[in-house]
Amino acid sequence: MTVPAPPLSVAPMMDRTDRHYRVMMRQITRRTLLYTEMVTTGALVHGDRARYLGFDPIEHPIALQLGGDDPAALAECARMAADFGYDEVNLNVGCPSDRVQKGRFGACLMRVPDQVAACVAAMKSAVPLPITVKHRIGVDELDAYEDMLHFVDTVAGAGCDRFSVHARKAWLSGLSPKENRTVPPLRPEDVYRLKAERPHLAIEINGGVLTLDEAETHRQHVDAVMIGRAAYDDPWIFSEADARFYGEAGPTTDRSQVVAAMVDYAERWVRGGLRLHPISRHLLPLFAHQPGGRRFRRILGQASQPGAGPELLVRALASLRAEGYLPEPLEDSGT
Repeated sequence: MTVPAPPLSVAPMMDRTDRHYRVMMRQITRRTLLYTEMVTTGALVHGDRARYLGFDPIEHPIALQLGGDDPAALAECARMAADFGYDEVNLNVGCPSDRVQKGRFGACLMRVPDQVAACVAAMKSAVPLPITVKHRIGVDELDAYEDMLHFVDTVAGAGCDRFSVHARKAWLSGLSPKENRTVPPLRPEDVYRLKAERPHLAIEINGGVLTLDEAETHRQHVDAVMIGRAAYDDPWIFSEADARFYGEAGPTTDRSQVVAAMVDYAERWVRGGLRLHPISRHLLPLFAHQPGGRRFRRILGQASQPGAGPELLVRALASLRAEGYLPEPLEDSGT
């Protein structure tokens, strides 16, 4: 039986959805499902597990996305995810990059649905967590709706708990990963049809969703919506996510409170030896399209300089207040 799909999620994105970004997002939305960047089975089996799997408890609910094609290795990594406290494990069957193809994972696995089913079955046997798959509507010449349906039916037979479907096909050669996110046309109607013909499966749509209004429109046809680049380019669009999709108040209605929370967070990491830039870079789009946003970004751009610390975040906020773009913080009345 499938697990109910969280109605809204932020897509896993390489060099984007790291632990610092996810903590920032938790200052904006408590309930939206967050994903790690894709982590390969080899990195976990042979590398520093704490580095790849560590996260702050505030990040729940959080899913680990894995890249790999070996059932035994994926099962072992799923057990690691359970030990670290993840809420879900997701298998990447959508990334079209050359590096991913050489490792025989990502979108090329859509050509071998039986192998994907074996991977899902191994992870399902290893842990009680939901096991989900993120994939495309097709790959290369296998781009007919019937090809996707065969893939989904095969993998569903192994117990996949949710299918997160990027509503574009992938070209394994001839297009860059960036082009694969924009050049192949969106075909959301294929994802809608999949849900209509397989109503017992949890189906999530991904690809080209820019606003919560668009997400709500998609939700009339599918169980859940995944937002990718827009969640990074303008994270504040999620400030209404908890209210609109979960019926709860969000953490804040004030962008400056997000920055203030990240000051405390950054202080802990900088004291531990981390540079400020890996944290502050995720704050750069926070004031996108807002008066003073360019000034805010210009100040945070100094975070890569030697000795830059959390006080830079304070200075960036102060500059907005000095220009009247933000209200002055309320004085403590002592009551």
